[in-house]
Amino acid sequence: MADPQRLDLFAKVVEAGSISRAAVRHGVDKSVVSRQIAKLEAELGARLLQRTTRRLSLTEIGEQVLQEALRIREALLNVEQMADAYQQEVRGRLRVGCSMASRRVLVPVVIEFCERHPQVQIALQSEDRLVDLVAERIDVALRTAHLAESSLVARKLVDNRRVVVAAPSYLARHGAPRTPDELRDHACLVYCNASRCYDQWRFDGPDGRITVQVPARMQMNDGGALADAAVAGGGVVLLDRLLVQRELQSGALQPLLTDYSLPDGPPIYAVYPARHWLAPKTTAFVDFLQQHLSFG
Repeated sequence: MADPQRLDLFAKVVEAGSISRAAVRHGVDKSVVSRQIAKLEAELGARLLQRTTRRLSLTEIGEQVLQEALRIREALLNVEQMADAYQQEVRGRLRVGCSMASRRVLVPVVIEFCERHPQVQIALQSEDRLVDLVAERIDVALRTAHLAESSLVARKLVDNRRVVVAAPSYLARHGAPRTPDELRDHACLVYCNASRCYDQWRFDGPDGRITVQVPARMQMNDGGALADAAVAGGGVVLLDRLLVQRELQSGALQPLLTDYSLPDGPPIYAVYPARHWLAPKTTAFVDFLQQHLSFG
């Protein structure tokens, strides 16, 4: 009979793409991982992985064993969550994912949640790639998007209003724009990623929709960094209001063009894998997010 722990390690190696990366990711020596995979192959009497100096690939039976290993992992998670639900305690390690920009919003909420639930330990994974929640064992992730159909459960937390802001120090030097057209004469901070630059800002006013192509003094692919640049007096920026809520409340940033409205961004969701048993720690955290993510 195959050892379930070795099956799980085999799945982790496949997910990491190599034995070396799996060893680093899980804090063990490469030789330990290699020996365990070799023992698993000996138990099954079949080669699961083809190893070369450049890549690692699955054999035909390796593909089949991987699917069963993932099912076993899911079953063990369900058993663990059944036990948690039975005990009705909000405790344990909670793996949370978010984008780099969302981290600015999420970290204060996470700290408050941990103070309320001292038996929970949170591992926060912050990156802008689309994380596979099941493969990487993320319990819940914060996503700002119009979500497509998937095997994930999505719970809407808040609509995503947007705002144009600048720091008092910038406005003291350059004045405040009175109309969207006047943005053409201002230093603007613009979000760009590898495929697109969001330098066309849309406004709805008394005369209908206005689209302005703003001059970009600075381009960044991180909404949190754009907010920091605006606070430092770098220019005018259009951002999700939630990202700069604290700065608006403190006066570090001031809202501009308040006679005009901006189209909402994609809603903010908590997403998590669909499971028969949802651990109390996950339920409590999602409820806490819904209560504490607001525009004040």
